[in-house]
Amino acid sequence: MRLVSFFGPEDSGTGLLVGDRVIPLFDFTLAEYDLGPEALDELGRRSAAFEGAAGLPVDELELIAPFPSPGKIVCVGLNYREHVTEGGGRNVPSRPLLFAKFGNAVIADGEPIIRPEGTHALDLEVELGVVIGSVAQRVDREDALDHVAGYVVVNDVSARDWQGVPQALAEGETGDGQWLRAKGSDTFLPMGPVFVTADEIADPQALRLRSWRTPADGTEGILMQDGTTADMIWGVADLVALISRSITLEPGDIIATGTPSGVGVFRDPPIFLEPGDRVRCEIDGIGAVENPVVDWADAGDDAADLGDFSLDEIIGDR
Repeated sequence: MRLVSFFGPEDSGTGLLVGDRVIPLFDFTLAEYDLGPEALDELGRRSAAFEGAAGLPVDELELIAPFPSPGKIVCVGLNYREHVTEGGGRNVPSRPLLFAKFGNAVIADGEPIIRPEGTHALDLEVELGVVIGSVAQRVDREDALDHVAGYVVVNDVSARDWQGVPQALAEGETGDGQWLRAKGSDTFLPMGPVFVTADEIADPQALRLRSWRTPADGTEGILMQDGTTADMIWGVADLVALISRSITLEPGDIIATGTPSGVGVFRDPPIFLEPGDRVRCEIDGIGAVENPVVDWADAGDDAADLGDFSLDEIIGDR
């Protein structure tokens, strides 16, 4: 099933996406639905009864992020072989590099990515988002996919200067020494509107991922990334099994599984996202998420009146 949650002129809730129309199924969001295998099987049988229904035109609906406030967002760094090598001088990790984002980072298709004050090196990362359907605690690899409800497209937006990537640092900059602010700032996880149930994806390690940057000057979009999940160092089953050994995964949790090569920071010269740009991330068989980039001072936040930002001034001498 291809499911979306939506607001419409007269209806709201969750529906089955069929072509360019949405067949309403229930009047609450996916985030409120039981994602366990039995519940999804029942929903599939129920959906079959609506085959051929007229539905609602998708362009008349506001599609929202299907899981706008996950309990946990576990992310994986350096999980594509070609992405590891494009950085130059990096070794393939001996174990998955895990970090976290929070619900504040999730935005829907069309909502703005806000470039925070103090960063000048915003970058994009198309990623396969794995949605957990049933509690996974110390599961074995062979059983891991049984705990996956389905998949979404996500964009792991990253402030490369805060992350400390040398190619993004101006003279005298060092970065934060860790990734939380660089990866977890507000709006740094755009999520596509389409949730595809696991039964629709025959092999999560055989999906093509692409991303584009359309510059603010309106010139044609630039293909940035074009890879496949077959290049993952640790596949979806590996990640669910490993993470669940120490972190209990619960329904609605998201695993962002890493990104292929082609990110902006490792271009020559580097390409960073600027206000007015648009970013599109797409995975074949699932869908896409596209968002404009807006500077924090133009985002309508009262913080724009606070003046110039200096981290040293905020945290003081140490």
